[in-house]
Amino acid sequence: MVFVTLVVGGVTRLTHSGLSIVEWKPLVGALPPLSHTDWAEVFSRYQQTPEFIQRNHDMTLDGFKFIFWWEWAHRLSGRLIGVVFFFPYVWFLLKGSLRGRLALKVFGFFVLGGLQGAMGWYMVKSGLVDDPRVSQYRLAAHLGLAFLVFGLMLWTALDILQPRKSRRWRDGGFTYQLGVILTGLVFVMVLSGALVAGIRAGLAYNTFPLMNGHFAPPELFMLEPWWQNFFSNMATVQFDHRLIAWLLMALIPWFAWRVAREQPLARLAASVLVIWLAAQVSLGIATLLARVPVDLAAMHQAGAMVLFGLLLWNRHLHQR
Repeated sequence: MVFVTLVVGGVTRLTHSGLSIVEWKPLVGALPPLSHTDWAEVFSRYQQTPEFIQRNHDMTLDGFKFIFWWEWAHRLSGRLIGVVFFFPYVWFLLKGSLRGRLALKVFGFFVLGGLQGAMGWYMVKSGLVDDPRVSQYRLAAHLGLAFLVFGLMLWTALDILQPRKSRRWRDGGFTYQLGVILTGLVFVMVLSGALVAGIRAGLAYNTFPLMNGHFAPPELFMLEPWWQNFFSNMATVQFDHRLIAWLLMALIPWFAWRVAREQPLARLAASVLVIWLAAQVSLGIATLLARVPVDLAAMHQAGAMVLFGLLLWNRHLHQR
């Protein structure tokens, strides 16, 4: 469900639907407009936003319904996760199936899920003020928190299904340490992708492997102060995303080879990880060359979560 919510959220962003609902009502907001009067009222609120005034001033009610349903589906999916999570959690807790550290850990997922909903609204609010575009920083935080929740849930599930040895950074061996570093690097890659999406850097430098004839375009540090380039300069943000991709292309196959060599049980998982890395990079290149079509871009974002999950699976198998 977390994965599906990520996919729906990606399509919501790519279809510019994220600013269609201008209120956050965690409970009442689960109900969509049920009559023509309700639709007229919701559309009237949207017509007062910067996005309608500056970009969609000729939008009809039917056009508004299209973007509304994507945002509503994204929010509903998040609410359903909370419902599907909470009631079984209480049931298992009362039965004694959940206790101690595991009960606290799983409850932490519920708290993070609530924070994710609040972060989503905090992100949307940034696009309802003057500029009809959400803050790239808040978008990165929203996407990063989704990956954090997904990763923690997956790791906990693997611990239950496939108990592993207790290892620490200092005595886990080089492959273990490399896996930790790669997990952090993939997470940074996700955040950099959010920055690319936030400032729409994918619509520039639509060539590969060079960026309009340059490995490092001359516009990398055109903004002042210099650090702003890493967050607001299309050239720098896209260059960083590409650079991390090159690093992952070099390091993940090495890591997978070491995992397969040291843990025979992980050979299949290691092979799948390398194959999916190639698929994910190919999706990224295709998305760039085609100037970010919705289908390819959505698959690329979903593929990042698949890659993240496969990396965690390999790390977990290696520690068995």
